[in-house]
Amino acid sequence: MPITRFAPHDDFLRVYFAGDGVPRHADFHWFWLRHNSELDRHPLTRERIVCSSELPLELRPRGVRVSADASGLDVDWGDRADGQVSRYAADWLLANAYAADRVAVPPPPSDSVLLTVEASQVREPLVPFALKRLQESGAVIVRGFEADTEALIDLFGGAGLSVIETHFGRIEDLRTDNTTNRNTDQLGYTDSAVQLHTDQPFLDRPPRYQLLHCQRPAETGGENSVVDGLAAARYLADQDAAAFELLRTVQVTFHRKQAAFERVLVSPVFDFDAPEGFRIRYSYFTLAPHRVPFARMEAWYRAYNRFATLVRDERHQFRFRLGAGDFLLYDNWRMLHARTSFTGARWVRGVYFDAR
Repeated sequence: MPITRFAPHDDFLRVYFAGDGVPRHADFHWFWLRHNSELDRHPLTRERIVCSSELPLELRPRGVRVSADASGLDVDWGDRADGQVSRYAADWLLANAYAADRVAVPPPPSDSVLLTVEASQVREPLVPFALKRLQESGAVIVRGFEADTEALIDLFGGAGLSVIETHFGRIEDLRTDNTTNRNTDQLGYTDSAVQLHTDQPFLDRPPRYQLLHCQRPAETGGENSVVDGLAAARYLADQDAAAFELLRTVQVTFHRKQAAFERVLVSPVFDFDAPEGFRIRYSYFTLAPHRVPFARMEAWYRAYNRFATLVRDERHQFRFRLGAGDFLLYDNWRMLHARTSFTGARWVRGVYFDAR
């Protein structure tokens, strides 16, 4: 059965086979392919002479091509002084396919998915339109509204959302010269970068939605990004079930301590059992020291770091810059958000909402 084409992915290679008029495919991890290379066998006995422990898990090939007669694949691992490549016969790949016709879960989406609209171009009432898009994609950006945050609060209030006051106050003035809010001793009130996180993970019920309403953009920097945490969790479950299970079951401690506020909460990172649906708690700056059993600590860090690497990959982020009057509305139970460092008097107003 000849090979028709292939599709390389970060961790695996998808190979397509022709036969019976119906395309078939199988997925193979790069490491599995490298471990099963015929180049690592004795020339006389054909026994394997390399243990998998001698090979780096992160190894990726320099190149892949279908052989001239389509009977196999040639993979150049780039680690052979003699320049030889590994040949994998199509029949051998099919006979050893451990993931035939696998339906892969897509990774978190990027710029092409999150909806950005101009307020003046929305034909229906703005807030119902924004809330509909919020339910579909987890976040929505509206450009060119106006600077009146109270007017936005009234509009969303009329659509069934209530403002949730936190230990910062009713409205956060995220600016370096803040004099209006309580407990401003945290990263959001500085000009530093704030990496991906969810807000208020140390509360029993974090606010469901957050509005970020730009009053004045930074002189330089201050770009935002959001990532679909639910899509990332599902993708991790498809790629690494053990890592997913650790993030779903291991209890971690979130600890927020500020000048006039302190709260501690213990919870897994992924919560698929919440009565109102999926909830993610992810906040690197409020994590207390992990107290995982010794025999599981390294596995826990590997799992957590794999998820962090996934969401920090810019291919899975929607990145944007808010101008004066623009606002971002996102689902804080589903989406992670971040901000780059900046210069100048950047001012963004933050408001938390929940359904009545």
